[in-house]
Amino acid sequence: MDALASVDGVIGPAATATIPVTDDGLLRGDGVFEVARLYAGRPFAWDEHVARLRLSAANIRLEFDLDAALAEVDALLDRAGAVDGTVRLLVTRGGRRVVVLAPPPDIAPTIALGTVEYAPTRVLDAVKSLSYAANMHASRLAREAGAGEALLVTPDGTVLEGPTSAFFYAVDGRLHTPPLADHVLDSITRRHVVAVTGTTERRLARDELGRLDEAFLASTTREVQPVSAIDGHDLPAAPGPLTAAAADAFRRYVRAATAPAARRSG
Repeated sequence: MDALASVDGVIGPAATATIPVTDDGLLRGDGVFEVARLYAGRPFAWDEHVARLRLSAANIRLEFDLDAALAEVDALLDRAGAVDGTVRLLVTRGGRRVVVLAPPPDIAPTIALGTVEYAPTRVLDAVKSLSYAANMHASRLAREAGAGEALLVTPDGTVLEGPTSAFFYAVDGRLHTPPLADHVLDSITRRHVVAVTGTTERRLARDELGRLDEAFLASTTREVQPVSAIDGHDLPAAPGPLTAAAADAFRRYVRAATAPAARRSG
C-alpha cells in the first residue's frame, strides 16, 4: 500500500501533502493526534481513539470540527479499501485536519531496551500531543547506547514506559505494568492488554530491572513485542510464557473486534 493522505478533505499521495509553514502545529508542535492499527481496512478500537482525541483537544483548548475529521477518515479508508496498516488523524493549532494511511511498520520479533532519564510534562497529562521531540530524542539516545529502544525512567528511578509504547513486565509469575498515577500515557493498547491478561498496576524501580523474569512493549504499531534485554542485561526468555500468552490473547481479541461482522469502530 502506498501512503495516502487527506488534508482538510483533499486526498492525494502522502509524500506530496502539505500544510502552511505558518501553522503552529509545525512551528510549535501545537496540536493533537491519534494512530489506530488497520486490519483489512478496519481500525481497531476507533471509538476509543476518537474519545481520547476529543479529550486531548479539550485539554489544550483546541477547537476543531470532529464530524468533518471523521468523515475525512472514512473517505480515505474507502479509497484505500481492505488494507493492513495504520491510520493517523492529527489536528493542528492552525486548524488543519490531516489523515494519513501508511503500511504497517516492520517490527522486530524482540527488542533490547536502554534506560533513559525522563521527567514527564505534567501540564500535558492526558494529552496525546504533537510535541514528541523529547520522546524521539530518548529513542535516539537509547540507540546510540546500543539498544533498540528507550525505557523511560524518572530522575528518582521510577520506571515509566517506552517513548511510544506501554511497558509490561513479569515478576514472580505475574504480569504488571507501571500505574497511570505515575503519569504514563493511558494507552489504548495498554487498556486492552490489561483487560485480556489480568495485568495489575505496580510501581517499578530502576534497581528492580535486573530481576525481571520477562517484559514486553505494547502499542498500536508494535502490538505485543517481547523485550530481550534491558541495559545490556539479558532477560531469561524473550518471549517468556506470560508474554507469549499476552500476545496470543491480544491477537485473538483484535481478530474478533475487527472481523467483518464487527462494527468498524472495533
